[in-house]
Amino acid sequence: MKKNKKATIRIETTPGLQAQLDWKENLKLFSKHGELFSINVFLLVLGYSRKKYIELTINREQQTLFNCLINAFNFFQGVPHEIWVDNMKTIVNQHKFNASGPIYNERFQTFSKDMGFETIACRPYRPQTKGKVETVAKLMNRLIVFNNEFETLEDLTHIVNEFLSEINNEVSQATNKIPNQLYEKEKEHLLPLPNESIMKSYLEKPIFRKVSHESMIEYKGNKYSVPLKYLYEYVEIKVIEDILHIYYNKNQIACHKISSNTFNYQYDHVKEILRSDAFKFKSDDELDIYIRNNLNLMDKI
Repeated sequence: MKKNKKATIRIETTPGLQAQLDWKENLKLFSKHGELFSINVFLLVLGYSRKKYIELTINREQQTLFNCLINAFNFFQGVPHEIWVDNMKTIVNQHKFNASGPIYNERFQTFSKDMGFETIACRPYRPQTKGKVETVAKLMNRLIVFNNEFETLEDLTHIVNEFLSEINNEVSQATNKIPNQLYEKEKEHLLPLPNESIMKSYLEKPIFRKVSHESMIEYKGNKYSVPLKYLYEYVEIKVIEDILHIYYNKNQIACHKISSNTFNYQYDHVKEILRSDAFKFKSDDELDIYIRNNLNLMDKI
């Protein structure tokens, strides 16, 4: 029986024509204090020069994808005509296909039109280039060395940024040339950056608050409690409808209904705060009685 023959089409590397997107997900590293960080690495590679943009992310949500792509376009000072992607759910409706191929997520399709590039989804489980894999592998090796050695997410971000600078000045195994040198030719063929107001409309600006000595953060003049372990840390807040969501390193640590009360506590937070100070020698029962008898002195849990 004759086997079906398959042809492979070489990906075109005309300057400015295409870039390839990859996302290394769920890398787990521990800080020197034993805190677990689950991180992802976004990677966009220009096809001709192999110049790369790399960004550390906490999640792979669609909003994060938009932020990373816009950051990459600003880094490249232009937009490739095509972006080749895997069938990730933030781009492709994975359960919807027609005779002509994949059906793209509507919001991403609008984004791509506004940015000016065409999206091309590759077949699942088929690597697009060897160079991409090598780049991610090098970065992973570099990050692993810092396991149990770094302190904050900012430390990891600094490591990734240093790697980005180095990798674009090293000879690429795919071209045997330095990406930054080839990029000087490629950048002339990239599409111009979209209007600044269009790009800003897609960017989400995080809102940060510092946790006070009361183990609380302030929002619109009122205070909301967080677990004691985040004392003096910077946390991110998001308001969705009438709920205040509080995050540390992109992990949700507290959630409150927006209130007109000056002080807004969660019961466990109050108990933890009291136990850390004046009530450290009290039993749980004594603490419970005290908290319930004195809630009227606070605003409300």
